[in-house]
Amino acid sequence: MKKLSSFILIFTALALASCSDSNPVLTIEGGKVIGVQTPTKGIIAYKGLPFAAPPVGDLRWKEPQPVVPWEGVKKADTYGDAASQTTWDPESFYGREWRASGSVPFTENCLYLNVWTPAAGKTGKKLPVAMWIHGGGYREGFAYEPEMDGGEDWASRGVILVQVTYRLGSMGFFSHPLLSAESPHGVSGNYGLFDQVAALKWIKNNIEQFGGDPNNITIFGQSAGAGSVQSLCASPLSKNMISHAISMSGGGLSNLRPGILLDTAQLTNKRMMDYFKKTSLDEMRALSFEELRQMSSDYMAATKNRVMWSPVVDGYLLTGTFTNVARANEIADIPYMFGLTANDMNDATQAVKDFCALRAEKSSKPAYAYLFARPLPGDDNGAWHSSDLWYVFHSFRHSWRPFTAGDEALSNKMVDYYTNFSKYGNPNGKEDGLWTPYSAETPKFMIFDVNGDEAACTMSDTPEFKGPSPRK
Repeated sequence: MKKLSSFILIFTALALASCSDSNPVLTIEGGKVIGVQTPTKGIIAYKGLPFAAPPVGDLRWKEPQPVVPWEGVKKADTYGDAASQTTWDPESFYGREWRASGSVPFTENCLYLNVWTPAAGKTGKKLPVAMWIHGGGYREGFAYEPEMDGGEDWASRGVILVQVTYRLGSMGFFSHPLLSAESPHGVSGNYGLFDQVAALKWIKNNIEQFGGDPNNITIFGQSAGAGSVQSLCASPLSKNMISHAISMSGGGLSNLRPGILLDTAQLTNKRMMDYFKKTSLDEMRALSFEELRQMSSDYMAATKNRVMWSPVVDGYLLTGTFTNVARANEIADIPYMFGLTANDMNDATQAVKDFCALRAEKSSKPAYAYLFARPLPGDDNGAWHSSDLWYVFHSFRHSWRPFTAGDEALSNKMVDYYTNFSKYGNPNGKEDGLWTPYSAETPKFMIFDVNGDEAACTMSDTPEFKGPSPRK
């Protein structure tokens, strides 16, 4: 009987040690943390890790501050709150598509990230890292929307996926002369971008604990997330931390977006606040998100003056538009991947061509172009803006659409391409392959589509934009 009891104790100790080895306690900025096992063997998820102090109270409209330490071991099993925003209308196209309204808390306490890794605690593993920046027009969205649930697929291919949430709308991009006066850099606005820079710094300082390489960080994003990628690659505060960059449906070189200057943004917002007799920072910081939203709506209706919540050229974080900084050859000198969908919000094929051609002229580092052309099954909206997210994250299990074997094959191929690019700066892998860099001599796009039950990935010098989807 004693022998049996001893055997049970030894077996239990070994089992616990095995669990501890595969899901160890890590020490990161703020304290100790443990993740959770995922359904994919060997992949550990860390949800809701703070990368900065909550930007609330007096920290509203300030650059992100250091993480607030915690006691004991934090179990990272719950996503952090999403940034304050207006909930999707459940009857709208995207409300039905993402099914993301109603169940997610939206608050100002939103500076959290999520990590998926196959090498927790293995500090010498040096795996590549990919930081995902969600879109949503700088007004809405969050890092763990169902269509972005791809951490296990990416990590199983040897790439650590980090998803970042950042301040949005009036909380993330509000400029005002009083805010600039209190800033150590004399600027205001761009708080959402400052959050992304802080997340990059957090990755540099902490990712080795998760088995990652702080010197091999890819940033990628879609729509406003793609615009954020471009801003980070152009910013003197962040461009030297980035190894590769992917811009999805964010355009390329363009003369149509001159950029909002800090002075213009400050004046616009000061006029709005003066209109409502809010003349001190204490009064402004006392306003709720909903009050700010209603004020901006009422102000635009009454004055016909438009209020914008988006990045500004402040001379500090952003010294110019992405186009101007790229033309001056002052963006990060790294491999790039730029593309769009066949029924995107606008035809950016020429903008992508121009950017990739410029990089071929200015740099020895490659730039790859693509067009996602697969019309999604289930309706006649085509390859609409954001439709490629289901494929890049292989997240079909969350969708109502009747995806086919061909869609499965295409998604797996795209995840391979994206993770290879994260590893090597080459979507083909270590060696050259089908997908060639874009240049004046070889002006080709990768076309992503399906052919029956198979993926159809082909190179073409005539990418066909089919017009914006009506998104019925």
